[in-house]
Amino acid sequence: MAVTDSAVVPVGREPEETREGSPGASEGARAAHEGILRRQSARESAARTYARALPIVPVRARGLTIEGADGRRYLDCLSGAGTLALGHNHPVVLEAIRKVLDSGAPLHVLDLATPVKDAFTTELFRTLPPEFASRARVQFCGPAGTDAVEAAFKLVRAATGRAGLLAFTGAYHGMTAGALEASGGASDVRVARLPYPQDYRCPFGIGGERGAELAARWTESVLDDTKSGVPLPAGMILEPVQGEGGVIPAPDAWMRRMREITAARSIPLIADEVQTGVGRTGTFWAVEHSGITPDVMVLSKAIGGSLPLAVVVYRDDLDVWQPGAHAGTFRGNQLAMAAGTATLAYVRENRLAERAATLGTRMIAELRRLAGEFSCIGDVRGRGLMIGVELVHPETPSDPAADRPRPAAPELAAAVQRACLRRGLIVELGGRHASVVRLLPPLTITDEQAAAVLDRLADAVGAVARGGSG
Repeated sequence: MAVTDSAVVPVGREPEETREGSPGASEGARAAHEGILRRQSARESAARTYARALPIVPVRARGLTIEGADGRRYLDCLSGAGTLALGHNHPVVLEAIRKVLDSGAPLHVLDLATPVKDAFTTELFRTLPPEFASRARVQFCGPAGTDAVEAAFKLVRAATGRAGLLAFTGAYHGMTAGALEASGGASDVRVARLPYPQDYRCPFGIGGERGAELAARWTESVLDDTKSGVPLPAGMILEPVQGEGGVIPAPDAWMRRMREITAARSIPLIADEVQTGVGRTGTFWAVEHSGITPDVMVLSKAIGGSLPLAVVVYRDDLDVWQPGAHAGTFRGNQLAMAAGTATLAYVRENRLAERAATLGTRMIAELRRLAGEFSCIGDVRGRGLMIGVELVHPETPSDPAADRPRPAAPELAAAVQRACLRRGLIVELGGRHASVVRLLPPLTITDEQAAAVLDRLADAVGAVARGGSG
């Protein structure tokens, strides 16, 4: 069913979606909405990001749905960049927060032990791969994932006595100095960069198992060649699925090879599960797809149940830190730990990881059928409910003989994002050239809601493909 600007699509028990031009918003509401946006533009830093592409003013939200100050409603497939595993204001999360507030418990305790923290660590360890949990230690960090990445780097450097790090092309690990150095957009590089395998834009022009094997061999060569210029590093950090890099799942066999390569050389392997964790990719933790056990896991986003929380979990023999080696004033956020405990337990008890695997497979299949209709879609990929649709220039012929796909089309991706927003759908862009439309819906999304998301995205792509901006 094509969606028009006047259509109303029911989404389960959520409120009906109000479209632009519908009578849902008063003139006063629209004026308030526009005034808030004007003041934001005048007062906030030029570094603001999401607000530029998504000029909305959320005032209420529940599950998949956001209502703006202008009265319009949207299906939110950004989910706080993957933070909202259960969607907005899930009842179990709100109840957990209220329970702490009503108990009179302190809200700020630095790193002191509390019943709330004990419940969180117990539930967290229950969800970890058993062989990892049996020897694990946890370090509570500052409230952002990037601080946990910094902590992981400090940890492996202290444990190994070495300084260098291995990271991968296309990586994203955060916005602080050390995390940026390990990310794909680094300019002042003090981290050795390795090829990350992918099928669509394989760095070796091959893709598939052979491309992944070449990437692994290159890694071995860099480490074993005494003239490679890369001394034995303190650690290797990788994402089981590159998110900001364009939603690129790492092949399971390649993940196992990275584990073998690092273990054989006593290099701690750090898995960045900030965005892939808590059921997002179809297993509770994305490393479970390949069956590997990393030495360190970096966790944030969904583990706080929508509130700021970040931790590093690592093998006990790496625990060589001195007291205070890594600290942070806000590492004891009791509300976040309570919300996180409720979220982890709900995902585990309701088997939402399995649900994400099933629904994600179905959504990717539907999107690949859509790609057959529109040549501006170059590739559809993902794992679970972490899905990417890469937009390319349809008028540029591909070169099958050279295994070169069409050039990325960031302007088309931006047009699709705008067209989606006009149809009441919030999506994010990512990838090397910001040409990948990303879907990160909550794990609680219903079949009906998923159909509505795909319907609106298909309509937006169709509008852009026909030559308009949507």
